[in-house]
Amino acid sequence: QVQLVESGGGLVQAGGSLRLSCAASGRTISSYAMGWFRQAPGKEREFVAAIRGSGTGTIHADSVKGRFTISRDNAKNTLYLQMNSLKPEDTAVYYCAAFPQRSVLVDVTSPRNYDYWGQGTQVTVSL
Repeated sequence: QVQLVESGGGLVQAGGSLRLSCAASGRTISSYAMGWFRQAPGKEREFVAAIRGSGTGTIHADSVKGRFTISRDNAKNTLYLQMNSLKPEDTAVYYCAAFPQRSVLVDVTSPRNYDYWGQGTQVTVSL
């Protein structure tokens, strides 16, 4: 089992920055694909960014490309999401997720492929 705990959310003004962290425990996650998803009130959970197992290759949603950056520190068993130039439409609960990626063919943007989820951290961006 893998436990994931997010932190770093909060209230920030538009144009500001936040860095989310996701600490993993239970297993070493270096070979796990990991991702960030978000869910705003009344909306479905949407993909934000993912990093493939062994840290090779990242993908970001078009809505955050150029503003958000996903990274991981395998030595610390931690996933990060650096969020810059935040907009009010980025307001949501942000979740980190993980699954053991046994094939590069698995779609890392689909939440259905993730086995483990954190409890979420609220990000609120004000005007």
